[in-house]
Amino acid sequence: MSADPADMGLAAEPAASTISASTDVHNAPERQGRREKAASELSRLVPAGSVLWSEEELRPYESDGLTAMKQTPLLVVLPESVEQVQAIMRWAKHTQTPVVARGAGTGLSGGALPHIDGILLGLAKFNAILELNEKQGFARVQPGVRNLAISDAARPHGLYYAPDPSSQIACTIGGNVAENSGGVHCLKYGLTVHNVLSATVITMDGDLLTLGASGYDNAGYDLLALLNGSEGMLAVVVEVRVKLLPVPPVAKLVMAAFDSVEAAGNAVGDVIAAGIIPAGLELMDNPAIVAAEAFAKCGYPTDAAALLLCELDGIEEEVNTQVEGVSQVFKAANVSSLHIAATEAERLLLWKGRKSAFPAVGRLAPDYYCIDGTIPRKQLSHVLQRMEQMSAEYSLPIANVFHAGDGNLHPLIMFDAGKPGELHRTEELGSRILQLCVEVGGTVTGEHGVGMEKINEMCVQFDANTLTQFHSVKNAFDPDGLLNPGKAVPTLQRCAEFGAMHVHHGEVKFPELERF
Repeated sequence: MSADPADMGLAAEPAASTISASTDVHNAPERQGRREKAASELSRLVPAGSVLWSEEELRPYESDGLTAMKQTPLLVVLPESVEQVQAIMRWAKHTQTPVVARGAGTGLSGGALPHIDGILLGLAKFNAILELNEKQGFARVQPGVRNLAISDAARPHGLYYAPDPSSQIACTIGGNVAENSGGVHCLKYGLTVHNVLSATVITMDGDLLTLGASGYDNAGYDLLALLNGSEGMLAVVVEVRVKLLPVPPVAKLVMAAFDSVEAAGNAVGDVIAAGIIPAGLELMDNPAIVAAEAFAKCGYPTDAAALLLCELDGIEEEVNTQVEGVSQVFKAANVSSLHIAATEAERLLLWKGRKSAFPAVGRLAPDYYCIDGTIPRKQLSHVLQRMEQMSAEYSLPIANVFHAGDGNLHPLIMFDAGKPGELHRTEELGSRILQLCVEVGGTVTGEHGVGMEKINEMCVQFDANTLTQFHSVKNAFDPDGLLNPGKAVPTLQRCAEFGAMHVHHGEVKFPELERF
């Protein structure tokens, strides 16, 4: 994997000075001149006040939810119409200016990290629900619509949108498409890709395309599936048609406590093996349980080593049968306590604890780093044991909160960024956990995307031929490499260097991963 990327038709990695010196060039006269020129030209394409270019205006856009990575864009543009986006893209193509599209900025992989010489295309003003068709079961929305807002609008019609990331109160559907977001209920109802019927996008050339259709099949290549999870590297989404489902008549939640994380992990596989597919099946270990209970006061047993939240939904007879089946499985797995939510209010309160777990863990340490990897369910117990060993090796506590039913791990590594070298050790531990996921047959991401955070670990998961094919797909959509450049798919040169870093015990540094 040591081929020269230039020979492969791939863009070379940016030089170290391009990234690490970014803070030094913000006030350079030549950069300021380019910024003013770009702002003047783009201001003719959008309404007044829609181009931001002062340092104060740009600062809120310097990172997404992965705040350890920060970079200030050349400027920010906030269009209001499809035609304005088309005009911006044509300008960027003509001037060879990189473009990074951004929704609410809740992403956790650095996918919306700005390009130092590019524009950040903010789509927050695209926040309208254009159509809600209860008879055909779909909603047509703009990319800036919040995930939860779709279900709120559909609920009076007895419908809802199934994918429910923990950030659903803030994250937008455009970002969900970019990252192929998941959520608590994706075990039964699928990821974003399974719930999007069509998407209208704008290419780097400024062309308007509609991918997908209202039916379940479509002639030609399935470009809609390719778009989901493409992290803004192929096109800019300006409209999405999502599937709406009937609200289940009955939903019941079973809370099971275990004396070990391994026992809880094994119980997850036992539930699926019994032929039961819950709407959601979540696992929390003791640090997460304690933090969530202190925050949400939802009735979690704080002496439990691990907790499973298992939701069953559907018609009443089916749900009652499944609740009994799940309860028997948990008892056979040596559950220490078993509780079924008695009311709808209690069910929602128990879920509130899970949905609040990430911010609640913030009470346990000055900082935490959220990992996102996916493994086969049968490997849960093994991987959790290995992570416990790694945690002790690095002297960094880990709280586990994750979508156990589909093997999507979210270890939260607790650390103190104020201690010299601790952030670096935390990132090293995170990388080892992701490589462990690949080792047992999993993948480096389940719903957060690759972005900049996991680009090195992509070298572990994929070989040179596969990565070359990924670049060929990117080249077909964006031959100049202007859309979200440098993200998600590493060059072969980078992978060769990443291998050298392991051989030489971390001596090779990657400028994209410098923390500012």
